[in-house]
Amino acid sequence: MHGINEELEFKPVRIAVLTVSDSRTPATDTSGDILAERIKTAGHKLAARDLVTDDIDVVAKRVSAWIDDETVDVVISTGGTGLTGRDITPEAIKPLFDKEIEGFSVIFHKVSFESVGLSTLQSRAVAGVARDTFIFALPGSNGAVKDGWDKVISYQLDSRHKPCNLVEIMPRLMEQ
Repeated sequence: MHGINEELEFKPVRIAVLTVSDSRTPATDTSGDILAERIKTAGHKLAARDLVTDDIDVVAKRVSAWIDDETVDVVISTGGTGLTGRDITPEAIKPLFDKEIEGFSVIFHKVSFESVGLSTLQSRAVAGVARDTFIFALPGSNGAVKDGWDKVISYQLDSRHKPCNLVEIMPRLMEQ
């Protein structure tokens, strides 16, 4: 059976949130606020939070710093995954991946389709692992953040989720 096994111990992880946007400010970053609140409500630690412009080098530098930070287990970004000229998040983070988690995009689009229909085609949500850090890039809309966290990421970052979850493999990410 799959789902949360309440008899198991919950192991919180340390998550950094990055908003990628030319138009949002800390005061108007509702997607980042939603994500940060859901992370804390789930029992995880909000390790860091930042807002940067849609610039490949700036995004890559910020995410790289968190990959190098031993106090960050997971990076979740919001914004910059669309199709316009300024949407550069996948281009900024994919080169950092050691491995891409292709299934994330597939599942994200499945749950997004249930919410927004064919409009999900305009998203390039992506995930991967860089050394011992999981990275997820979500679209910038409030609905996409809710779908991505509530229906996908939260389960894989819950150590009680069975038959498997990402938390249980974290100690093995650097195996040779």
